[in-house]
Amino acid sequence: PLTERRAPARGAKDTPANFEGIVSVSPEMHKIFDLIPKAAASKANVLITGESGTGKELVARAIHNHSPIKAGPFVTMNCGGVPEQLLESELFGYTKGSFTGAVTDKIGLFQAADGGTIFLDEIGDLSLPLQVKLLRIVQEKSFKPVGGIQEIKVDVRIISATNIDLEERVMNGAFREDLFYRLNVIQIRIPPLRERTMDIPLLARHFLKKYSQEQGKEIRTISAYALQVLMEYTFPGNVRELENIVE
Repeated sequence: PLTERRAPARGAKDTPANFEGIVSVSPEMHKIFDLIPKAAASKANVLITGESGTGKELVARAIHNHSPIKAGPFVTMNCGGVPEQLLESELFGYTKGSFTGAVTDKIGLFQAADGGTIFLDEIGDLSLPLQVKLLRIVQEKSFKPVGGIQEIKVDVRIISATNIDLEERVMNGAFREDLFYRLNVIQIRIPPLRERTMDIPLLARHFLKKYSQEQGKEIRTISAYALQVLMEYTFPGNVRELENIVE
């Protein structure tokens, strides 16, 4: 495994790599390893697409860690399944008295991420009103907290991720087209595990070593039969499911 924080050298596409915690031997993932430093050097917003469990947050962290703002904060928020009012106050903060229970001012995640990166997972689940507020931050680099009247300026790089077809949501009117194009400046698609089955043995051994150490087990190998079973499985939960199986 590579120990330095850099992408694998060109010509080393068949070599196993552990790049910022992302373990792969597949050419598709090595192309992403090459793209990460290029995306990191840019200030452009990044949209990471891929099924659940493919490692979208790991890619987002790698982009931040290779960027000029790597010393700044890396803040994450999962936009899926969170009630709209709660999500709005989490992202933008609120002022004292803006709603029942708001006994003090509270800064939001965008303000906490000032000078760094915010990672918005499941961005497709944002309501249309919240999409309008997010568009304002993208365009103006400012926002108002819930119940606030003062504009707050922030310098934040936005990396978003989705496991759904955002273009289809745009066509259906569920996602703003102008916001989509502003978030989708650089797109990185992470292939599902079933499209890179050559990674399964490498990942299985990687997780075996990790959990053997964590749990004090003396398990050093995976049987040929067990590997064959894993290789023939479709992994709807992708890398996260494989990790859970090994654990």
